[in-house]
Parts: sequence; structure tokens; C-alpha cells
Amino acid sequence: MIFVGEGALLWRAVRHTLDSDLPVDLVCGPAPAVEAARPDVPFRAAADVNSVAGELVAASTDGVVWSLNNRMIFRAPVLSSGLRVLNVHHGPLPAYRGLPEVALVYAMLRGEREFAATLHRVDAGIDTGPELAADRYPIGRDEPFHTVLRRGLRICQGLFERCLPLVAADPDWSGEPDRPGGGGPGGYFGRRELARLPEHRDHPDFGRATDLGFLAGYLPELASVLE
Repeated sequence: MIFVGEGALLWRAVRHTLDSDLPVDLVCGPAPAVEAARPDVPFRAAADVNSVAGELVAASTDGVVWSLNNRMIFRAPVLSSGLRVLNVHHGPLPAYRGLPEVALVYAMLRGEREFAATLHRVDAGIDTGPELAADRYPIGRDEPFHTVLRRGLRICQGLFERCLPLVAADPDWSGEPDRPGGGGPGGYFGRRELARLPEHRDHPDFGRATDLGFLAGYLPELASVLE
């Protein structure tokens, strides 16, 4: 298995895979890398995963690529290579595509009482591929953003760990038949929606939905817009 992404969520997944006696062929992510998190795992620094598509194909032993906490967009060099790319997306699909932290702010401003982690197969769109599994979790009426986001990241990790053995047993696994749908029309929350967040300062839940707490340093783009 190959892993693409960065940060704690990625490396927890890598460690869990190895602890499950499953192979990790390569980890790929942007520099500066966090190879020290698992120095015994091959690491390839890349700002564009598509530029190293050939290396991913050569390294892969099972044709599976996991994408976790990954902001690089897969294009034809990878998607046409025969590799099966699976992404753990923090957000219910198709309602909340795009940047997870931005989508979560808007979900809270909209009064959503639950959010989700979704596993889907990556296609040529952004968060538009077939959904394979999803785990929902509640949003408390008075909970701040940083509390909800931390819960969501734990759900993302749990979703990966739950689906890993299913994919390991069958790389072409077609997903859970009773997976919950994302609900609502498709919506994309990218940098345009990020830049528009200050327009919602009069919303009664704005303070709660943008309370980054100790996570501000990990979300510099969001923190900068909210200053």
C-alpha cells in the first residue's frame, strides 16, 4: 500500500497499517517531510503527486493508494496508471466537498447537527468519486469548532482503521451496501468560500464556528482569514 498526504492523521494510518502486519510500500507527501515519524518507511517528498506517478507504480505491490490529510489533487498521470486511489475525506459527500476545515465552518453556520468522515474512490473530480463507506458523528449545539474538528479527525482515523482490512482482503472492494448517504445537494467549499467567511461575522454562531482554539497554528490559512 502507498500513502499520500501529511501530518498526524497520515502517520497514524501508516503506523496502524504496519502494526496490522500489512505492507507500506511508500509514503509520499510535501516537504518538509515528517519521515522521522516512521524512519523505517520509504518516503518520497513531492509537491505534486502526479509528478512521481511512475515511482508510485513501481513501488506498489497491491495497486492501492491511500490519501489522508492530502491537499494534492490527483490527475491523469496517477489516475490513468491503474492504481486505485482511496481518499478519507472529512465531510459528508456530496454535500461538503473541498477543504474540510472550511466545509466544517459552513456546516456549523448552517446549523448542521452532524458531520461525517467519508471514504471514497478518487476520480478526475474533487471529492466526486464513488463513496465506499462513511461514519457520522454529532455536532453539539454549543460546541466550538476546535472540539468538533478534533472529534472529526478521530472519526476519520477510525474509518480508515475499519476499512483497512476490507481493502487489504480485496483491493477492488466496492464498499459497504448500507453506507449512509451524504444528504443534501453537492457543495464545494474551497478557497473562494474561505475568503468569504468574514462576510458572515454577524451570524449568531460565527464565534463558535470559527473558534480555532489551540488548532489555529495548524490551520494558518483559516486563521489568517479570520484575523
